[in-house]
Amino acid sequence: MTSTPLDQAEASLAIVTILSAELELNLTLPIVCSKYYTMNFGDYIRQNREQLREKDSSYSLRQVAERAGIQPTYLSKLERGELDPPSEATARRLATELRLDPDVVLALAGKVSSDLQDIIRRRPMLFADLIRQLKETPDHAILKLVREVRDGEW
Repeated sequence: MTSTPLDQAEASLAIVTILSAELELNLTLPIVCSKYYTMNFGDYIRQNREQLREKDSSYSLRQVAERAGIQPTYLSKLERGELDPPSEATARRLATELRLDPDVVLALAGKVSSDLQDIIRRRPMLFADLIRQLKETPDHAILKLVREVRDGEW
């Protein structure tokens, strides 16, 4: 059975939410909501770039591509969904350039960041079971769990 990019994004967002506490990161976690599930990688990048461009002309496709270290034609094709999402490094550079959460960008690219992969590898069966159990869990319950783990309230 192959997973779709949507399944991969959903799983990646769950991993990010749960493991942020494991990493002891003081992140303001995005509320995982349906807008991430309905948007593909290219649409998300384009929408955010264009929103920034409305206020700052330095967010043109050409200038963002240059600052992210990629060709403008490559970014254009990514935004139009003509190419598969980029590598982790490129996705992170785009996220940084567009002031986006890199974990959300990676999840929409169907990827999990290498630091989270390292954590999962330490206890793969436990994390796999945890993520599968959380698949149908509402966002507020996952956020409550993250806060409990982060704050040590077991």
